[in-house]
Amino acid sequence: MERRFECTACGKCCFGWLPLTLDDALDHAHRFPLALIWTPARQGSKAFELTARIGVTLRLPDRKRIAVRITPTAYVPPSFPCPSLTSEGLCGIHEDKPLRCRTMPFFPYHEEGDQTGSLIPRDGWACDTSEAAPVVYRDKKIVDRGDFDREREAILRQAPGLRSYAEAQLAKAPGVREAVVRAAAPRAAGHIVRSFSAIVHSMQAVDTRAFAERQLPVLTDFAAATASVPEVSDYHQYYLRSASEMERLLA
Repeated sequence: MERRFECTACGKCCFGWLPLTLDDALDHAHRFPLALIWTPARQGSKAFELTARIGVTLRLPDRKRIAVRITPTAYVPPSFPCPSLTSEGLCGIHEDKPLRCRTMPFFPYHEEGDQTGSLIPRDGWACDTSEAAPVVYRDKKIVDRGDFDREREAILRQAPGLRSYAEAQLAKAPGVREAVVRAAAPRAAGHIVRSFSAIVHSMQAVDTRAFAERQLPVLTDFAAATASVPEVSDYHQYYLRSASEMERLLA
């Protein structure tokens, strides 16, 4: 089995949440509003083993376990385009774009042999999957895996730091654990959204004031852009809260 795929760089897939590595999140703090997304995977699910390796695990009341992935994310409403698109709808930071954008359509939070679903363009995408497109996936192997490996390696490098952050949050804030367990229930949201500022505090090598100076204007702009859009009120409230946290860091 093989799959053909070629990105046409049209920008039509550049909307909504963008998972980032920690390094990319810090490097692009002046471009994207940042959040930490906690995503649980129930024991027995396809994603459980990999999620357990890079995240934390919790035991449920029924004695089963869930693994939780903590993902730095450009937290943009799905109805909004990527803030780095040009007026022509093309990538405006192509030479400096995050690893996630370079690895597309492959997804490093899935095992290499489980990438088939990522190669089906969503509605509105203009990606080429015709016979003229290059073969990118054959016999459950990625043909050109350089970007995939770089992103996976970055995820593995950051895993201990994210795990320590998550364990500290679970220890001092019981409500976080309860929220994660609720998110893991069938037909639940499947994730919780946490502020990015908490992990910045835990990273000794990061200049928190410099980070806040770069992130605050982005949060302020997104708060203004979502203020009169009722369907994204949750995002608006998040941007307001996060902007206040950035102001405290600056103070």
